[in-house]
Amino acid sequence: MMTSQGGRVPQVQMLSPDGIFEVPPEYAEYGKYIEKLNLDDFLKFYRDMARIRRFDNECTALQRQGQMGLWVPAIGQEAAQIGSGYGVGPNDHMFPSYREHGVAITHGIDLMSIIKIMRGVNHGGWNPEETRFHLYAIVLATQVLHATGYAMGVNFDGLVGTGDPEVDQAVITYFGDGATAEGDVSEALLFAATTKAPLVFFCQNNQWAISSPVSAQTVVPLYLRGTGFGVPGIQVDGNDVLACYAVTAKHMDDARNGLGPSLIEALTYRVGAHTTSDDPTKYRPAEELEYWKARDPLTRFEKFLRRQGVGNDFFEEVAIAGDQLAEQIRAETFAMPNPPLENIFKHVYTDPHPLIAEQQAWLEGYEASFEEGEAK
Repeated sequence: MMTSQGGRVPQVQMLSPDGIFEVPPEYAEYGKYIEKLNLDDFLKFYRDMARIRRFDNECTALQRQGQMGLWVPAIGQEAAQIGSGYGVGPNDHMFPSYREHGVAITHGIDLMSIIKIMRGVNHGGWNPEETRFHLYAIVLATQVLHATGYAMGVNFDGLVGTGDPEVDQAVITYFGDGATAEGDVSEALLFAATTKAPLVFFCQNNQWAISSPVSAQTVVPLYLRGTGFGVPGIQVDGNDVLACYAVTAKHMDDARNGLGPSLIEALTYRVGAHTTSDDPTKYRPAEELEYWKARDPLTRFEKFLRRQGVGNDFFEEVAIAGDQLAEQIRAETFAMPNPPLENIFKHVYTDPHPLIAEQQAWLEGYEASFEEGEAK
């Protein structure tokens, strides 16, 4: 990526598009995190990247068949999500937007829970107190403020910089390039900086905010967005799973150790549509898509693994597991019951309300009239 002045942006990259691993000397502090990994970790990264892509493709098909009202694809962003997800510690909290399916599986979220949200069966499906992965935020950028407030609370509770890994916590929030144009992000950066909140802002710059290119959002690299607020930033190759892991792990450590907030810009690409409700061919040039497909994160990591001696048997096993996952997802989605009608009226008010009771009675009678008609 180039700056508006024509200079090249410094970017953390450890894997070339050909899968060659090298840590530049200026990023040795991040390379130390890769040294702690082994082949089993690398295989786990690839399995999850392939798994979430297969899940993503299956969900798009299910939405097209009317099984979901909407689907939000993350194809092309697997490295940014899986890498950063595994860079988050066991005590940390994550505040996602609506596209972090990859981050979700790194912390044990049941994939069917995500489908239930998009199908309208529930509003979440998991308990953030148990998973530390908070509910999807459908309204743009709201999760960034939620994360900031939570991180401020962690700081106020003295759960930062104690030196005890069982106590210290940090928070990470995920958002896209389009969200950076929202005032919520600027407010969050300000509050995080002035309170020295243990927070990592993880921006997945996938180049498009629905149909608006990133050039319409900023004239400088997004990792610099926090500088004026006192939040340091860094750009990472978002299609390099190892770099995304290392940079996230390092900055989460810094936050836990009381060094305050930071901003990571993961430069990646949204290969599919913003959601299944839009057609990217109407606003995105085909040559741009081909450019990024040639930098596919799964292909890159596969090349790296083959250089480590991983053979065809592993990749065939992963492909079979993906097909099995797709079959399971499809079967469970088709068998998913609709929630009871009375759920619409629950929790609207703390106490019973006559207007709600009246509306519920009318709807139950309306639905019953169809059953009576069928009986005749």
